[in-house]
Amino acid sequence: MLHDSPPPRSGAAAPAAEPADDSDFLAHYLARIGLPAAPAPTVNGLAELQAAHIAAIPFEALDALTGAGVDIGADAVAAKLIDRRRGGYCFEQNALFLRVLVALGFRAEGLIGRVRWMLPDDAPPTPRTHMTVRVWLDGRPWLADVGFGAAVPPQPLAMDHGDAQPTRHESYRIRPRAGGHRVEADIAGEWHVLYDLDDAPAPAIDYELGNWYTSQHPASHFRNQLVAARTTAEARHGLRDNRLTIRRADGSSEQRYLTADEIEAALATVFLLTPEPGWRHAIERAATAEIIR
Repeated sequence: MLHDSPPPRSGAAAPAAEPADDSDFLAHYLARIGLPAAPAPTVNGLAELQAAHIAAIPFEALDALTGAGVDIGADAVAAKLIDRRRGGYCFEQNALFLRVLVALGFRAEGLIGRVRWMLPDDAPPTPRTHMTVRVWLDGRPWLADVGFGAAVPPQPLAMDHGDAQPTRHESYRIRPRAGGHRVEADIAGEWHVLYDLDDAPAPAIDYELGNWYTSQHPASHFRNQLVAARTTAEARHGLRDNRLTIRRADGSSEQRYLTADEIEAALATVFLLTPEPGWRHAIERAATAEIIR
């Protein structure tokens, strides 16, 4: 149940609000993800953008964990993820990506869904707390998600069939369901549900409410765990409190448990973040976490 108080406004009409002139924004974004020029609005161009984004801009939710709050207004997201070289979670990552795609001439729209990752099939419905992007290319819908942590799809996924789609990491499939789609990943030979998506584009208030729940509600796991992730062509890197996991594209993996100083160092070297003084208490708490090994 939500608290009685209303969610804070982010200051934007929608997560993907586009200013009148996005040329400077695009130049700064492309520099941030390491691309010398904007790709063409094609499937290959979309794949190039998606891979560069998830390798350069880490998934993290430290502002939710520390209580700093998460502003999903377009200017706030750009200032944080581009100018301050921070990461973010889905409402920030995919809002930024959607803004970029629209500015580059892609036909794109935001979708919202319910996370089902690591839940049993009979678990009750979860809130709508995951934003994704749908891109239309030559009449075909493609899922472009840059904000699902250590299981983020590393490339666009076709949404018009339910067959397995291999990627350089796991295989994915998108199956139709009543009112939308179910996104699944093949983890170690077994299909696992990531999230259920509504088919209709979401209004701005759905992102506002989802972001408020995710960043403020005590039941949100981002309020209780230190989480970071980054995916490159070679490997997936995931941090959950004091557990660092590396899963390589060749199938090998490793896992280590870190001290507070090692967590801080990993945030800098693995996840490309500059640790801030306000994070230290959360880092020290994460270092003492008891995780089932």
